[in-house]
Amino acid sequence: MVLCSPKGWNSWDCYGASVKEEEVVENAKILKEELLEHGWDTVVVDIQWYEPTASSSQYNKFADLEMDKFGRVMPATNRFPSASGGKGFKNLSKQIHDMGLKFGIHIMRGIPRQAVHKNLPIMNSKYTAREVAQPNSICPWNTDMYGLDPNHPGSQEYYNSIFKMYAEWGVDYVKVDDIAASRLYGSHMEELEMIRKAIDKSGREMVLSLSPGPASLDDVEKLQKNANLWRMTDDFWDIWELLYGMFDRCRVWAPYVKNGSYPDCDMLPMGRIGIRSVDGGASDRYTRFTHSEQRTMMTLWSIFGSPLMFGGDLRFNDEFTWALLKDHNLNIMHREVQTRKEVYNDGKVIAWRGDSEKDTYLAIFNVSDYSIGIRGNQLDLISEELVIESHDVALYKNEKRILLYGQ
Repeated sequence: MVLCSPKGWNSWDCYGASVKEEEVVENAKILKEELLEHGWDTVVVDIQWYEPTASSSQYNKFADLEMDKFGRVMPATNRFPSASGGKGFKNLSKQIHDMGLKFGIHIMRGIPRQAVHKNLPIMNSKYTAREVAQPNSICPWNTDMYGLDPNHPGSQEYYNSIFKMYAEWGVDYVKVDDIAASRLYGSHMEELEMIRKAIDKSGREMVLSLSPGPASLDDVEKLQKNANLWRMTDDFWDIWELLYGMFDRCRVWAPYVKNGSYPDCDMLPMGRIGIRSVDGGASDRYTRFTHSEQRTMMTLWSIFGSPLMFGGDLRFNDEFTWALLKDHNLNIMHREVQTRKEVYNDGKVIAWRGDSEKDTYLAIFNVSDYSIGIRGNQLDLISEELVIESHDVALYKNEKRILLYGQ
């Protein structure tokens, strides 16, 4: 069981589909040096690590993927030199583990179209790729894969084969994409169940994260049974309107946060992002979120219990970003809160309460476009008077103010 929602670094926000081994290793080293003691312990290589020509967040359609003879994608060796000779991610995973960190990868739901067109055999199976593929089950935004037929026994055997390989590589975390809320065909719960069986059969514990969102409340029982994390939203970027909208999503999903299964607010687009990416409406930049908005995001994500995956290149963090990621109160609250809910919302001020075994936290957010003064007992939540700047937050622990940002 995953007893706390994961925290770490993911390559997507800064490098899209194009991250290289040296960039992963350098960020892992900094994660260890700066954040491991605060609980940030997972390094995730995001989408298309098997695509030799990937250069940004924009995918090359029908690209020639690096695969083995059983139709399983392999790391592109021009980007991940330690994978040469069929080693896969064994060497990179070991390097990450030697730092005391966990290693994660991103995969797409299904089987490579390239394997289907070549009709490659499935490992330890009498079936071939063409027999198990569903050519009408495709991702609307990426051309790498076909979905798998959940009624064909060879489909489970294919998933078994790839997760057996990931276990041999030492993978601790797998982010499966195009599964939680496909824009064309809905969620793919039958494939999720096959993936769960394959992980259980692999002999290695792996955190299972699902993308993209929004996941459906109708699927919550299957999500909780088969996955550890699932996205509540489509890709989240450094845009205030997206952050404001997350309050409603968190309110709806809060009853379903529990040990082992966590609704996911998505990554933290902080620091330097978009280095080789054009998603989110801009390219190479430092986050467009103000300091107030970053504090609001970190506080909401933490009291809600969302996974915390930093999206910027850690090599370029400034003092403010490091202070926020290392903030003792936020990290403790994220780890220890067991129940949470929205307790006040008048459209301008939103308050959340989170309870751990020992402590009660109260976060008061100003979501308006101007400063707001709050009189004692105005919210029936606090006794003191305070002013909260636009898009900022005050945080209390056991009725004692521990953070009033901006003052």
